[in-house]
Amino acid sequence: MLYQSAQAWRDASEKRVLLFGMSGLGKTHVSNMLRDSGDWFHYSIDYRIGTRYMGEHISDNAKKHAMQVPFLRKLLMTDSIYIGSNITFNNLTPLSTYLGKPGDPDKGGLGFEEYMTRQEQHREGEISALLDTERFARRSLSLYGYPNFVCDSGGSICEVIDPDNPADPVLSALCDTALLVWIRGDEAHTEELVRRFDRAPKPMYYEPAFLRQAWADYLEESGDSPETVDPDTFVRWTYARALAHRQPRYAAMARHGVTVSADDVTRVRSAGDFEGLIAQALASRETDIS
Repeated sequence: MLYQSAQAWRDASEKRVLLFGMSGLGKTHVSNMLRDSGDWFHYSIDYRIGTRYMGEHISDNAKKHAMQVPFLRKLLMTDSIYIGSNITFNNLTPLSTYLGKPGDPDKGGLGFEEYMTRQEQHREGEISALLDTERFARRSLSLYGYPNFVCDSGGSICEVIDPDNPADPVLSALCDTALLVWIRGDEAHTEELVRRFDRAPKPMYYEPAFLRQAWADYLEESGDSPETVDPDTFVRWTYARALAHRQPRYAAMARHGVTVSADDVTRVRSAGDFEGLIAQALASRETDIS
């Protein structure tokens, strides 16, 4: 680990952390707060994926749909208009919309193999963005002069690394760069996330073997054909499974770092509060080990 004790963390002139856990438990909120304090650089994995690694896929998909409209097609063919995504740290809709959902095309669904192709594009982009973390940590100090660095990872980080393998190249690179911090939710948080997702189901990235098994199980359980699956119904059905699938993977990652509760994170009001919370987590880890 980058910081072996609470004291080492407090004494560090440069603090680096990577936040991970289920989407919706405060990773981006805390990252924004740290950035706004003026001493922390905020590196968003999802933003990096959506701009550097999938930006062209996203804009080409938008252009493909626009080309179906004669008025827009003429303007595009003459380079009279420009179409691009307006992705931000707090608005990742262009990325999730491109990922899409499988099922009935009349309900906006994608063919399953096209859906899996986009999932693979995301997997490759996420791995690349995670491996960029060290470069951005150095860049934040050398170029911008930020002494501290927070990596705001996506909820699917545990799907693109092997958390049980300390030699995993992505996990090893991250552990060498920053302190891994798991924001752990409890059963009540999980139930709320499921309710929130049920109100507004959104596309997500899943580990391929898990996703193919979920698709096969759903088709068998529902009796639907691939072309008649309601896309929203499928992703709702898959989401709760995904949370259960990810929880032990997050826990395995946390062995390489520290754990804080989502409830404690909601009480963080300043960079000082956050730094104190991490010191407390490191102290607890020291006690557990001894």
